[in-house]
Amino acid sequence: MSVHPNRHRGEIAAKFDGEIRLLCLTLGALAELESAFGVANLGELAGRFEAGQLSAGDIIRIVGAGLRGAGNRVSDEDVAVMSTEGGAAGFARIATELLWVSFGGAEAAEDSRQLPDRAGAGPDIGPNPPAPQVAGR
Repeated sequence: MSVHPNRHRGEIAAKFDGEIRLLCLTLGALAELESAFGVANLGELAGRFEAGQLSAGDIIRIVGAGLRGAGNRVSDEDVAVMSTEGGAAGFARIATELLWVSFGGAEAAEDSRQLPDRAGAGPDIGPNPPAPQVAGR
């Protein structure tokens, strides 16, 4: 199956358990995250992520919401046992890229250059957003 993310719609592609899947933070997925993080609106949600301090649970929720937003039938429990290249750091990069494309990457997507997708295609537009620091316990 060929996967072609449309960054203008906020989609990215990432490989989980050897399968490339689309992720997208649709309005429904964002509402899910607002509820999960106990915030009242998108501004508060974006503000929560600006510090870049994401827990493992945060990353699971973000990736799960993105997978479901793109039509994948997975639960957060399913996401918690998935694997991706780079392990926990790989998940953090996927979550960061998804948030970046959803909350601020649209301008970059309109550039004539494309962001690389997780399948490894496309030239790099420059530095991607930094990976969040996974909060310690």
